[in-house]
Amino acid sequence: MGLKDLVTRDRSEPTSRSALEAAGDAHPDHGAIDRMVTMLLDVGLDGRGPLDPVREVAAEALRKAGGDRDKAIAAVARRTTFTGGVGGFVTGVGGYVTMPVALPVNVAEFYLQAVRMVGAVAVLRGYDVDDPRVRSAILLVLVGAEADEVLTKLGMSSVSSRATTYALGGLPPAALMMINKAVGFRLMRGVGEKTLAGFGRGIPIAGGLVGAGLDGFMMKKIADHAMAELPAT
Repeated sequence: MGLKDLVTRDRSEPTSRSALEAAGDAHPDHGAIDRMVTMLLDVGLDGRGPLDPVREVAAEALRKAGGDRDKAIAAVARRTTFTGGVGGFVTGVGGYVTMPVALPVNVAEFYLQAVRMVGAVAVLRGYDVDDPRVRSAILLVLVGAEADEVLTKLGMSSVSSRATTYALGGLPPAALMMINKAVGFRLMRGVGEKTLAGFGRGIPIAGGLVGAGLDGFMMKKIADHAMAELPAT
């Protein structure tokens, strides 16, 4: 299915803050949400400092895979799943002593890595990551099975089985912005859930193994979801 085949089903545009908060099931600071979304999209996809743009990441993976796009995608997914697990290990290895500092850093790093992985998959599948619709679709991949729920609570709906298909179907900029913010709410809620899960990392060394397992598992789920939600164009 190519971009030309993607159609808009319902372009209702919720404008109230209550609709946005309902989509996130939380009431965090809106400025924090905006900063998170901006960081994930601008830094994660476009690159900054030591981080290369995801286009270059995808191109290098394709070169190493000898031009085989499926092998390149699998390699990107494996590498990011591994590095995600490493980040979880580093977070938990110090136990309760380092957790207050390490855990927030780990959460930010985790989602940044996830966006870069999904972005590379999108490039290798033929999508333009400069397109605002594609960027919103990449964010929807991060929340996995909850993506359809996010759209429904925003007053949007799609007959498609893919939430990303809806985002790619020609929604206006205002609607895409609402989707991005709603995903930001969900990710912030995930930060709280991840903090609670972090209590299982309280024992030094053993906590590192728990963290590695949890983060590696979560990253693998996002990788699998990206491959399913972003078919080749």
